Amino acid sequence: MNNLPFSPAADRNKQPILEALRRLLPPHGLALEIAAGTGQHTAWLAGGMPSWTWQPTDLDPNALPAIAAWVAQAGVANVRPPRQLDVTTPLWPDSTQPFSEPFDAIFCANLLHIAPWAACQALMQGAARHLTPDGLLITYGPYLEEGVPTSTGNRGFDASLRATNPAWGLRHLRDVAEEARQAGFSLRQRVPMPANNLLLVWSRGTTSDSGGSTPG
Repeated sequence: MNNLPFSPAADRNKQPILEALRRLLPPHGLALEIAAGTGQHTAWLAGGMPSWTWQPTDLDPNALPAIAAWVAQAGVANVRPPRQLDVTTPLWPDSTQPFSEPFDAIFCANLLHIAPWAACQALMQGAARHLTPDGLLITYGPYLEEGVPTSTGNRGFDASLRATNPAWGLRHLRDVAEEARQAGFSLRQRVPMPANNLLLVWSRGTTSDSGGSTPG
């Protein structure tokens, strides 16, 4: 790994996420990744979906060199230079150099529970501005759900997040869906993932498939 930042969780879930995205997305397109973090997902997903162009972003400017390094190490050529992006800004990635073309998909893993609630609102509103009419917003992570028991691990994770920052914590799916609705999105598909995570597919319109399937 050449001393690159490394997330064990990202390493574990990268292949299930890739398999899900391959099923959900068309053969080619332009994808925006929000909160790319270490860059492990960027490199793996771009390598596994070579007909897609990938635009990684992260709030932390110090993360950008690591993302670029993971991409370089993977030897993938379909990734644009990483950009700093704060989802709460009115223009993505910023007012001086806004994105000039819409995205066919926006992928965001493990952001909503490690950010204030305003980030959820901003993510939905920003996706509405920057997706093509048929584009998909895909979020990944743990959620709380009505009528679905919360795993022991997720309960402990939620408590640790709130102890770190009271503005953080696992989000209830119904609350996220309401923010999505206000931005013109509805839940198209709910895909159960390993380790009690969900991959949620949001699109414009009212079609919803809450059953989903476990990628394999």
